Amino acid sequence: MSIAFRKLGRTGLKVSEVSLGTMAFGRWIDQKQSAEVLDTALDAGINLIDTADVYGTALDRSNPLESGQSEAILGRLLGERRHRIILATKVHGRVGLEPNDAGQSRYHIFRAVENSLRRLQTDYIDLYQVHRFDEGTPLEETLRALDDLVRQGKVRYIGCSNYAAWQIAKAHGISNQLNLHRFESVQPEYSLISRGIEQELLPFAASEGVGVIVYSPLGRGLLTGKYQFDQAPPEGTRGAAGEKRLQALLEQERNFRIVEGLKGIAERKGWSLAQLALTWVVSRPHITSAILGASHSKHVLDSLLRIEEKLSAEELAEIDAVASQESVGAGVGANAGSSIHSS
Repeated sequence: MSIAFRKLGRTGLKVSEVSLGTMAFGRWIDQKQSAEVLDTALDAGINLIDTADVYGTALDRSNPLESGQSEAILGRLLGERRHRIILATKVHGRVGLEPNDAGQSRYHIFRAVENSLRRLQTDYIDLYQVHRFDEGTPLEETLRALDDLVRQGKVRYIGCSNYAAWQIAKAHGISNQLNLHRFESVQPEYSLISRGIEQELLPFAASEGVGVIVYSPLGRGLLTGKYQFDQAPPEGTRGAAGEKRLQALLEQERNFRIVEGLKGIAERKGWSLAQLALTWVVSRPHITSAILGASHSKHVLDSLLRIEEKLSAEELAEIDAVASQESVGAGVGANAGSSIHSS
């Protein structure tokens, strides 16, 4: 396999077309298992590693004091390989019990970045992203704080996650007016069963030179074919662990009809369903990188096996027809502009 590299938006930074998401690190898998996944991803040519300061058992136990485990594990594992990595993390979510232990105030951002740097055992973050839109903090305050971090050398580039097109446009306007560094990337959800960004966000990103790093390209695992409608999720899966957003997908029979239709296409090609779903995402216009979340090294290898192969125009049309079926109320524009979910 050979992973290609793409420029992050208008910058000169080159990132792998598939990146590794580490939400499972310290949450569903321990440090030893995390090391196996990380080593496999790096050996395969992935150079963009994505995490967040809230990733850890806190996401399942509603205890913000248990956040940061993913960053801490990465910090212990990267070592001398740090210089090979484009390291991305996020700020916004609650990481403590005090009133200012969340959000995008200057106060919280400055404290959060120091904690992330400490856990990651590094003196700079390549891509620092706000995790969602913060209605409680003026964008100017957030952008000035992030700009200061870039000027201090603690952050190389800034980006946003789960932003609508209008929110990025507003931020860009402020950055331009005040001569601040701007959001160079956005991180939305995108897959064959979640295509809301096609309506506004992708055209905006293409127009304004914003990199698009998408999460959940395998539909939170649904597009691996491991789940069955109206059946209990297999042991050891994210579904069995009770992830709420995956459970919502598992309750929609339409998603399983799409999966069945895609299975036929994959089988004719001799591909796995995951290979088809991931290759489709990275082949879409204006996608910079697709974040592959994995809890086992074999999942990384399997998903990447066909990444350098192309889908024909006829195959793309067939896939689109399958994925668009019964899409009234849940299709291309259904989730456009969502800013309330986290990756």
